[in-house]
Amino acid sequence: MASTVVVVGGGYGGIAAARALDDIAEVTLVDPKETFVHVVAQLRAATDPAWAEKIFIRYDRLLTRGRVVRDTAAEVRPGRVVLASGTRLDADYVVLATGSAGGFPHRLDTGRQRLRQTHEALQAASGVVLLGAGATGLEFAGEIAAAWPGKPVTVVDPAPELLGGRFTADLRAEVARQLDGLGVRVRLGAKLDTLPDTPAGTVRPFIATTADGETIDADLWFACYGTTVPSDHLGAALSAVRRPDGRLPVTGHLRVAGHDRVFAVGDANDTPELKTARAAGHQGEVAAANIRALIEGGPLTTYEPFPDGVILTLGPSGGAGWVPELGFLDATATTRFKGTFRLADFHELLGA
Repeated sequence: MASTVVVVGGGYGGIAAARALDDIAEVTLVDPKETFVHVVAQLRAATDPAWAEKIFIRYDRLLTRGRVVRDTAAEVRPGRVVLASGTRLDADYVVLATGSAGGFPHRLDTGRQRLRQTHEALQAASGVVLLGAGATGLEFAGEIAAAWPGKPVTVVDPAPELLGGRFTADLRAEVARQLDGLGVRVRLGAKLDTLPDTPAGTVRPFIATTADGETIDADLWFACYGTTVPSDHLGAALSAVRRPDGRLPVTGHLRVAGHDRVFAVGDANDTPELKTARAAGHQGEVAAANIRALIEGGPLTTYEPFPDGVILTLGPSGGAGWVPELGFLDATATTRFKGTFRLADFHELLGA
C-alpha cells in the first residue's frame, strides 16, 4: 500500500511538495481557498485589472493521483490531520506549508473581492500613504505611481534606509532614484504619531502627523509591514517545539525538530533566510525529495538556504534588484526577469 502524505497549505511550498510526491504516494493537499493565489503578482493585479484573474489558478490539475481538499486544518499532529469539517486524515508523512497571515497588501484575505475593492479605492483616492519601506511598500508605491501618474504617494518608515538597510548601497540608490522619477515621496527616519483613524484600505480624508511634526494630507493608507505565522492548528506535540513567533524549528532536512515524519516549509519554519516564494518552493521540493528517500530508501538531501537577494518591480517597466548569482539588476534586467512574475511557470506547475 502506498504511503500517505498530507500537505497542509496550498501556497508555493505546498504545491511544490504535493506535485513532487504525486507519483509515489497518496497525496492530499489541504487548503481553504478555491484556487492557488500567485501572491508575487498581487500588487500588479490590484493596480492593473488585466492581471486580476491571472493570479488565481485552479488546483484541479495539480495532482494526477492525489486530491485537493478545500478545508482548514483544525489540528495537526504527527500521523494525523483533523480538519475543521471534522474529517480525519491519517498520514505517514505531514508537510506543513501554512504560510503567514496578514491583511492586504501582504495577503489577499478575501481574494478577488479584495483586489476589486483595492483597485476602486486607489482609483478614487487623491493621495496614498504607505507605511513601510521594505519590499512590499516599495513595490506597491511603484505600482500605484505607474498606474496613476501624478497621484501623490508617500512612503513612511522609521528606518533610516530603504529595505531596512539590507543589500547594497547601489541598489538602494537606484530604487530611490526610480521612485523619485515616478513622483513617489519617501520619508525615512519618520514615524506617524498615531495611525490614521480611518481603516486601512478605506478612502476617507485624514491628516497624518509624523513624530517630528510634519503633516501629510491623504485619504487612503496601507500598512506594508507586519505578518504573523498561524500556529493554532498545531497539536500538543508540535506546539511543544514551536517558537514564540509561531515558526517551527527544523533540521537541515526540513524535518520538525523531534518529529522525523513531519516537515515544515516556507514561512512555517525557522530557516535563516528571507522568506520568499522562491525559497518556499525550493523547500517544498527538498521536503518532497526527503520523503521520497524515506519511502524508497536512500540518502536525505540537506537544504541549503538561499543567500539574500531581492528583485523589486517598480511598475511594469521599472525596478531594480540584486541577487548573488547575477549581481546588480537595472530596470531592463528586472523587467526581463520578473516582468511576467513567472506566471507561465506556475500555470505549468498547476497543469493549467
